[in-house]
Amino acid sequence: MKTRGLVLTGLTLLLAVCLPAASAPATDLPTALEAAAAKMIATPLLHSTSIGVIYRGKEFRIHRGELETGKGQAPDDTTIYEIGSLSKTFAGLLLAQAVLDGKVSLDDEVQRYLPDDYPALHEKGRAVLVRHLLTHTSTLPGMLPLPVNTLLDDFTAHSTPARLNMAYAGYDQKAFWRDLHQVRLGQGPLGKDYAYSSVGTELVAHILETVYQRDYEALLKDYLARHAGMRDTRLRLDAAALPRLAPGYHSDNPVATTPMPQLPWGAAGNLKSTLPDMLRYLRLQLGTDAAVRISHQPLLRFADDFSIAYFWNIGQDRQLGSFYRHHGGVPRAQSYLYLVPKYELGVFIITNQSGADTARAMEAALEDVFDTVEVLERQRAAAPAARPD
Repeated sequence: MKTRGLVLTGLTLLLAVCLPAASAPATDLPTALEAAAAKMIATPLLHSTSIGVIYRGKEFRIHRGELETGKGQAPDDTTIYEIGSLSKTFAGLLLAQAVLDGKVSLDDEVQRYLPDDYPALHEKGRAVLVRHLLTHTSTLPGMLPLPVNTLLDDFTAHSTPARLNMAYAGYDQKAFWRDLHQVRLGQGPLGKDYAYSSVGTELVAHILETVYQRDYEALLKDYLARHAGMRDTRLRLDAAALPRLAPGYHSDNPVATTPMPQLPWGAAGNLKSTLPDMLRYLRLQLGTDAAVRISHQPLLRFADDFSIAYFWNIGQDRQLGSFYRHHGGVPRAQSYLYLVPKYELGVFIITNQSGADTARAMEAALEDVFDTVEVLERQRAAAPAARPD
């Protein structure tokens, strides 16, 4: 579940290094990660952070801070975090695999996969297509049930997590289909205007279940294990894994809050993962997997520096070329994931706090990492080419 709107311009903020650094960049990534982590935990309200980087095949990771202030428990490789709307990129990847398998076409009408007739999704020549779900251009609402959208307008209110829990208590797929009958599409043209919709991502999960005749959670678990060796990423935690779930803090409330409630399919924001598994995900995303390549293909361009692929936001920078990013946020954790194919670079950062300023704090911390990569790339370009004997 994303908690802030997407800015359609200036998406190269970090990667173009527009903001001046406080001091000279580090010349190695371990030092840069130390600086980034120190900046994070020095930020008011932030308790801890975990950061992982893949750079030209090499892996770097760091955990710093305390999961609960004063208790001395630092995060580590076993800590399970809620990664929020980064979950959408996983759904996009599975949909890309379905396209590769010939199971789905991007120009299919969504209605053909639904269990009942939903006239609002295909009336008067305005049919919602699969590509509209992936690009957030379906004009569907952000969330179901509909009152949740109003609730999230006041995201930082201390009452928000409890109200979310109430809204989703017993809210299953049957309730989702019932509420979808009440939905009316927005007035804008389909496939044109960006309007972030978790409802669309949940529908993608249903489409995947329909074409593969398997539960979405099982599809995801199997795919990640086979293609990336990820075995510690899941939608629901069993009793054995639950003690590893990081506690988390909402807004400026000093009392730890409850996890994000379960959505009908969970594809829009219920994934939990560890830093080692997210590094495996970065490797998968930077590799040559055919479905990954499809999932990175731009589907719609909104501005010179902003396009969208299979839920991925794509920025464009004159020096770095295309880069991909996504933000994840739930009431007690926020994260970012960046991919820069030109530099064979992937970055994941997460903290167990979620408030109005959390995303900006992560962006500021990552300046240290991206500044250092710029230094390393300049050094690499200046190094004499190795000559064969």
